[in-house]
Amino acid sequence: MLETRTRSQEVAERHREFIFPAVATYYGDEPLVVDRAKDQYVWDIEGKRYLDFFGGVLTVSVGHCNDEVTAAIHAQLDRVQHTTTLYVNEVMVKVAQKVAEKTPGRLQKCFFTSSGSEANETAIMAARAYTGQSDVITLRHAYSGRTATAMSLTAHGTWRLGGVFDGTIKHVRNPYVYRAPAGLDAERLLDLCVQDLEETLATVTSGRIAAFMAEPIQGVGGFIVAPEDYFRRILPIVREAGGLFIADEVQTGWGRTGRYWCGIEHWGVEPDIMTFAKGMANGSPIGCTIATPEVADALKGLTFATFGGNPVTMAAALATIEYIERHDLVRHAEVQGERFLSRLRALQDDHAFVGDVRGMGLMAGLELVASPGKTPDPARATALVAAARTRGLLIGKGGLYGNVVRLAPHLNVRPGDLDDGLDLLAQALDDVA
Repeated sequence: MLETRTRSQEVAERHREFIFPAVATYYGDEPLVVDRAKDQYVWDIEGKRYLDFFGGVLTVSVGHCNDEVTAAIHAQLDRVQHTTTLYVNEVMVKVAQKVAEKTPGRLQKCFFTSSGSEANETAIMAARAYTGQSDVITLRHAYSGRTATAMSLTAHGTWRLGGVFDGTIKHVRNPYVYRAPAGLDAERLLDLCVQDLEETLATVTSGRIAAFMAEPIQGVGGFIVAPEDYFRRILPIVREAGGLFIADEVQTGWGRTGRYWCGIEHWGVEPDIMTFAKGMANGSPIGCTIATPEVADALKGLTFATFGGNPVTMAAALATIEYIERHDLVRHAEVQGERFLSRLRALQDDHAFVGDVRGMGLMAGLELVASPGKTPDPARATALVAAARTRGLLIGKGGLYGNVVRLAPHLNVRPGDLDDGLDLLAQALDDVA
């Protein structure tokens, strides 16, 4: 008897034939083939339903096919679909004004693109134009995107492709408390980070730099949360070297960390430039770079973005931000995030291989280790992601060693769905114990 292939297997086979093999997918030879999605749920092509706790890598922020966001997209499609930045469209200006209102400090002027990679490229370009310097300092374990400059900023060997990297970008020690050198607590680790930055400035730069760039919580790095005093200790050194501070909020922006609209606000410092993407438009392709007036004005000459500020994408972004406002989802993320992290820590108590639970708001990571000790256990992390899928839950994975499970429910997740997802995660943890 001939074996009957599923539709998922047929699509996966064509994917392997016609898509670059470097395009990574979860679940090995049986990737998830998505057919449709609504609110907190995703259905595969065979009709199985999954509760989504990853949101397309923290991109679907207010639920799949959100009725209000979708209505705004439809209305804009019927009006005008495309203009480029060579013309002005009103909805782009409205979004720019909204971004200026929601970001901290003196940030005011926006440049729109189509991705976080482009947003980060624009930030580096603006910093170099303003300072007249070229060197940029960023962190190990950082991830900044897939363009040439963005991969140079990225400090994960597996995500640096093509072999062409910018030698003016230097990486310093990141404040990874869980993996601090033996005997160092958080405070002494900060001392080491400060020393490493000072030595880097003295040894591999002229002492003058264009910028220091960091994610408040490292996303692909495994949801590594900087200690409370980290930025307050680092930034005076950066400023003394003439550098600007670029906060990469591609994953942490728009209420994801709870309490504040921007993740960096938890640390009480003000960036000169910020970048956004992902959850800003609930799945529409967007990148946004916002800078102080003097930094934005320093980028002289002519440039434009074919798809940056696209009116349909801008309509999606405006509707997403207004939905977050109207439903007070920044506060909701804080309240539900406290419940979320509390239950995750209870699961940690029940499973010795969960070495660390960390995060803020609705952004949490579980670092899986071989017990006893802190040896990274990527095999168990891969198994856990697969077990969760079998149970009907979609979760992510990251970390330099591939051993961190990443969880990011939608900002409007219902308490019942949050509990259901955590129950499914508990079952998956038992499956791989």
